[in-house]
Amino acid sequence: MVQLTEKINKLTQMLKEMGTVAVAFSGGVDSSFLAAAAQRVVGDHAVAVTAYSETLPESERQEAIAIARQIGIRHVLLHISELVSEDFVANTPDRCYFCKKERFDALRQWADAEAIAWVLEGSNADDQSDYRPGMRAVDELTGVRSPLLEAGLTKEEIRAISKEWGVPTWNKPSAACLSSRVAFGLPVTAERLKQIELAEAFVKQYCSGQVRVRHHDNLARIEVSQEDIPALAQPDRAALISTELRKLGFTYVTLDLAGYRTGSMNAVLHLKDNQ
Repeated sequence: MVQLTEKINKLTQMLKEMGTVAVAFSGGVDSSFLAAAAQRVVGDHAVAVTAYSETLPESERQEAIAIARQIGIRHVLLHISELVSEDFVANTPDRCYFCKKERFDALRQWADAEAIAWVLEGSNADDQSDYRPGMRAVDELTGVRSPLLEAGLTKEEIRAISKEWGVPTWNKPSAACLSSRVAFGLPVTAERLKQIELAEAFVKQYCSGQVRVRHHDNLARIEVSQEDIPALAQPDRAALISTELRKLGFTYVTLDLAGYRTGSMNAVLHLKDNQ
């Protein structure tokens, strides 16, 4: 088994060899650690770039700004819109491929204009175990690399080193873009993304753990941590949440008794595979 020290040394050597880097920065656990590592190794030759669009909640954009400031890395906000891509809007199981292609094309163009050699994205070794078509887009693009994946770093290891280095996101819950909440086949629109953003912001008032509002057209399926389910199922609170989400345009509001889990929207893909 490769020791953690060896993985960090490998990451450090990669960053040194790359020289100038732009880190695709969401302010999540992986991209924050990668930004911190780049800042440590190449200093002012590293920049964090947050490509923001309708798929990113405003709260997360503001959080990314604050985290970059804490890390001490130069930070750039780059506005894009995946909604210009008909393939992305169609919301097939390959949606993340088209999203990442659009996003990293824009990042690569920005980096070229700034004479930056490499664009870095934060996939880690654990990401190989889930259905992630976006990784295919990274493989197809020139000048884009996934150093954490190449170094073999897992999410658990990234959290542990982040804590040691004082990176503020070491214990931050996982996050994903708003489009990941939209059921496959249902077109991704600015209106649906805003519905999800506002619905999740409302439900989070009553939860201490993860919150996802999955958009199934006229039905909102709420996923929260198991320990938060009793609080949301309490009759008065359930009625309040149902009323608020119906104001946002949902006809039906449900609470998923299985609780929050990553990649739950991919369940329909596995069902099709088994048919």
